[in-house]
Amino acid sequence: MHLQLLNLDDSLTAQSSLRDAAPWDSVRTLDLRDLGPRLRLWSRVKTIALLRQRLNDAGDLPGPSITLIGSGDFHHLATLLMARAREPFTLIHFDNHPDWVRLAPRWHCGSWINQALKLPNVAKIITLGVCSDDLVRPDLKGGNLPALERGALDLYPWSHAPSKVWRRVADGPGRHFLDGHIHWQNLAEADLDQQLAAIIRQIPTETIWITIDKDVLAEEDVVTNWDQGQMRLPSLLRMIELIGAAKRILGADICGEYAAPNFSNALKRFEVRMDQPQRGDVAAMLKQNESVNRLLLATIQTAAGAR
Repeated sequence: MHLQLLNLDDSLTAQSSLRDAAPWDSVRTLDLRDLGPRLRLWSRVKTIALLRQRLNDAGDLPGPSITLIGSGDFHHLATLLMARAREPFTLIHFDNHPDWVRLAPRWHCGSWINQALKLPNVAKIITLGVCSDDLVRPDLKGGNLPALERGALDLYPWSHAPSKVWRRVADGPGRHFLDGHIHWQNLAEADLDQQLAAIIRQIPTETIWITIDKDVLAEEDVVTNWDQGQMRLPSLLRMIELIGAAKRILGADICGEYAAPNFSNALKRFEVRMDQPQRGDVAAMLKQNESVNRLLLATIQTAAGAR
């Protein structure tokens, strides 16, 4: 397996130990800092085209790879990596947010799931770990409930109260409708191994792609730019192990580093002020972020090599 780092915001620059987190076939870093500010949070189509060309110029890696992207503000860029896959796969999405807002710009870190659903090789998306308020009145917030109903997307929160909606939403994996609410199957409320066994049976392909936003983890484990969930690191590692043992890992990407929110764009500054928590001194946590990355990389690499 190959390791690739996209340097968009310098959040990965100091994490030198990632190179020996696993026995990589190769390691490369693409310097994209000139595009980073324009890509962060959301991007114009023109800038996405520039990034796509830079990825094309770098060439495909000769086998499965894990790409670290930087801040979760760049999660929408993972779609460009997945688009390079040459066979059908199921996307396994770990995140504190569903990233499924249909009202946001097309290339936005909160709407990219809708772009991934359009990729011809994406057979299904399974989102795991959401705790955020995005599931409070998701119909009014532009959540892609139709994707749930047609079976293109399954969603399993880590822990979330039932979601009130204005119309009936058909029952499906991980949920049932009762008294005007979607009642979720919360992963934290039952045996994790048993639940994962059932989820794995819902994966329609032999191959998977794993995408991780570390804001799925509790603040005791990492620090990110976004509000964070309640999942603890051992649970995340266990789920990767179980899914990776059952399916072949075609590729993976990881975001959720902390990067200081410095924006020249006034709209982006306003969005960050409205949507992201204010962080104090995070220096002590940054080394812990690197340790978490090492464990994630080693776990994915081991799972990929086991098949």
